[in-house]
Amino acid sequence: MFCQGGIPVTGRGVGEGQGRDCGSVVRHIRAVFDRAAAGYDREPLRIFAFAADRLIGHAGIKPGHKVLDVATGTGVVAVSAAQVVGPAGRVTAIDVSERMLDRTQEKLARLGVTNVDVHLMDAGALEFRAGYFDAVVCSHALELLPDMEDAVQGWVRVLRPGGVLAFSSFGAGAFEPMLGMLMRRIARRMTSGAGPVFAIGPHRLAVPQRCQQLLQGAGLDDRRVVEEALGYHLRDASEWWEVIMGSGLRELPDQLDPAAVEAVRDEHLAELAAIMNENGLWLDGRTLFAVARRT
Repeated sequence: MFCQGGIPVTGRGVGEGQGRDCGSVVRHIRAVFDRAAAGYDREPLRIFAFAADRLIGHAGIKPGHKVLDVATGTGVVAVSAAQVVGPAGRVTAIDVSERMLDRTQEKLARLGVTNVDVHLMDAGALEFRAGYFDAVVCSHALELLPDMEDAVQGWVRVLRPGGVLAFSSFGAGAFEPMLGMLMRRIARRMTSGAGPVFAIGPHRLAVPQRCQQLLQGAGLDDRRVVEEALGYHLRDASEWWEVIMGSGLRELPDQLDPAAVEAVRDEHLAELAAIMNENGLWLDGRTLFAVARRT
């Protein structure tokens, strides 16, 4: 599905971690986001809403378009795209996490959005016919897939000629210095001595050159990668903990037993006092937007 030749996939944030087979990685990622789903739409995580609007803008989506939102999460991008394509267009939103999709369905019903279809589907094994969509978009999820090249090829397959593929990923330095502080704090609590491990490194697409390579390797034209300095102030350290536990970052504390998680939380939030100012705690959400067109 995601693997090439059954090669184990590894990742430790920036660098390599312990090998895992691709199937177990996918199951692990599904479980992480199932647990994160309840907190994904909370105010401290509004970086995803900011980035969703920007992604739709970069993709050049227009009224009447058929759009595929890959790894929709709680439907932030899908809702934004639905507003643009209007009643003559259609958005198809897929995700591997059932609980995320439950939240998407609730959101669509609450907002009265009727032009979005939701499907439980693997981002690396699309079940759509070739050349169907005007645009394929993916917000902050491509780097989670064990075989990014294969996934992008699959996305290109379902694009019509002239269609646009657009994805976003967090840039180098996103969530710092808090993320580094958290990882060091967790490492001190781990008995293995190896430190916390990401199933798939979240910084695999943190530089424009890597994004360009993916687009070029998929045979896409009109390639461009833009970095935007997104971010905002969190009111206090507890909101940073909401970001951790309501996103894929919760994979890190989840590697500890519950008692250790509570201790790490208290210690970590206390140490953040040193980097707060009168405005609160700055959340660096710098994001890369990669866009290209199928010939």
